[in-house]
Amino acid sequence: MSSSHRLARTVLNGFHAMFADFQNITLGAKARFEQQDWHGVQQAQADRLEVYKSKVDKLMPMLNSMVNNELNDFGLWKDIKRHYQVLIAHQNNFEIAETFFNSIFCKVFDHQQITDDYAFVTSSRQRPTANLDDMLYNSYAIKADFRQVITTILQDYRFAVPYQNLRQDVRNVAREVYREIVPKYQESLDNIIVDVMDSVFYRNKGAYLVGRICVPNSQPIPFVLPILHAGDGTLYVDTLIHDPDEVSIIFSFTRAYFMVDAPTPAAIVAFLHSLMPHKKIYELYASFGFRKHSKTEFYRDFVNHLPNSDDSFVVAPGIKGMVMTVFTLPSYDIVFKLIKDRFTPPKEVTADIVRAKYRLVTRHDRVGRMADTQEFSGFRFPLDRFDPQLLRDLQEEAGSLLEIGEREITIKHLYTERRMTPLNLYLRSANDQEIANVMDEYGNAIKQLAAANIFPGDMLLKNFGVTRHGRVVFYDYDEICHITECNFRRIPEAKTEEQEMASQPWYDVGPFDVFPEEFRLFFSGNPKARRAFDCLHSDLYEAEFWQSLKRQIEEGKVVDVFPYRRKRRFDQN
Repeated sequence: MSSSHRLARTVLNGFHAMFADFQNITLGAKARFEQQDWHGVQQAQADRLEVYKSKVDKLMPMLNSMVNNELNDFGLWKDIKRHYQVLIAHQNNFEIAETFFNSIFCKVFDHQQITDDYAFVTSSRQRPTANLDDMLYNSYAIKADFRQVITTILQDYRFAVPYQNLRQDVRNVAREVYREIVPKYQESLDNIIVDVMDSVFYRNKGAYLVGRICVPNSQPIPFVLPILHAGDGTLYVDTLIHDPDEVSIIFSFTRAYFMVDAPTPAAIVAFLHSLMPHKKIYELYASFGFRKHSKTEFYRDFVNHLPNSDDSFVVAPGIKGMVMTVFTLPSYDIVFKLIKDRFTPPKEVTADIVRAKYRLVTRHDRVGRMADTQEFSGFRFPLDRFDPQLLRDLQEEAGSLLEIGEREITIKHLYTERRMTPLNLYLRSANDQEIANVMDEYGNAIKQLAAANIFPGDMLLKNFGVTRHGRVVFYDYDEICHITECNFRRIPEAKTEEQEMASQPWYDVGPFDVFPEEFRLFFSGNPKARRAFDCLHSDLYEAEFWQSLKRQIEEGKVVDVFPYRRKRRFDQN
């Protein structure tokens, strides 16, 4: 056996070890849910995110020892890839194995020479789409009565914890189906099938049964049942989500990754894509924890988009940041963020601190209020697609990260993030009702982040975005910290006229002191937004609100997070 063949087998063994560890952590989700081990849920999320990097790092010394530290031979890697491609040819999760191979290659060559000669820039084969998702769901014929089908589904998907009132759960779900779904179709119930995925999705304090209602000659209707603990040792069905947009929010880029048994990830992606056909494939892989492969799918999607568009990369809309320079391609729903070489005063963070903040967001529960990011090294762009003004800005603000060739510009380090409308820009054209709605969302975003132990730090309107669903999401992370690190204080009352008129605080201010009364300053120049916010969320100006929340977090409280509107929840009375 040649050395390249042995190396390929070793990389594949490393992939299998990584995938097994990933699956083992995932498979513990059911027990954690049943036992209400919410701190265990958070730890498992963090542990699973570390599995991939840990396996790559541990594999490197082994590979080096096999070729006497001469891994940096491109000819060798061409042969390794050829053998590896044969080894994974009949594996159901071959696309994840390709990404793992790419990670090893990038580790060896520091993200240089990433071409199809040596790595899987494009996939080695097309995934067969026919009947792919048949592998993972159970089908239920409606026949005469939807109630019986719901009863059967809930009985088939049993937990070690009983339902509080199964009959009421069935009645609630059936009422929603007969009120919102059945009237839209003229088909007999005899022709309708419900498919429910065999694997249950787990996240935070919820278990989710995910399926679809199949009506002949129609797009499948999503069918998602969130199951929660009632607090008395029983379970209940909280709602039925069947609107594609609402299901898309459940699988949003602003939320923690699901835990779901996924021996064939592509099959789950195919099923989910049938429910959300407008959602990108890379977003679906990320939604249940395959972050690295999500990056692969994103890059392939981006490369495929370029020849099908002719617009230029431009400076992203909004007020320029002090820490990041941001650009976008108008025809592509992503922004690219680079850490500046020099930060605009009064910012005092460092590039290493900024990277650490972004890693924190990746590993933390984003509670639907922080945008997920992907980190890239050596990202290549066609030079002729860059607007001249953007190119000048990048050279001036982040020149150390650029390598400009004759036809390409390579950015050594950047983050990608979903593009949103900056909140300050949204407010400029919003009517009174839209202002009230978005200010309510803004306050809810701050409160939900705080309940999840995240303090945004800089809560300027420009650091929040509005999604297409009207949700407000935080996306500027250079000053975030944990609520438990902050010392929330009232501003001391001035005792003299000199103190009252002083331009600088006359009282001691520690490095972690926060004065919520000062939050009103974030609305400077927008009195209409300020008035709406004051009516809805004035409690955020009170130090006591934050102090109480901090105590609850320190006592171990884990926040309830609902990835759907509270008005969607069933009445449990």
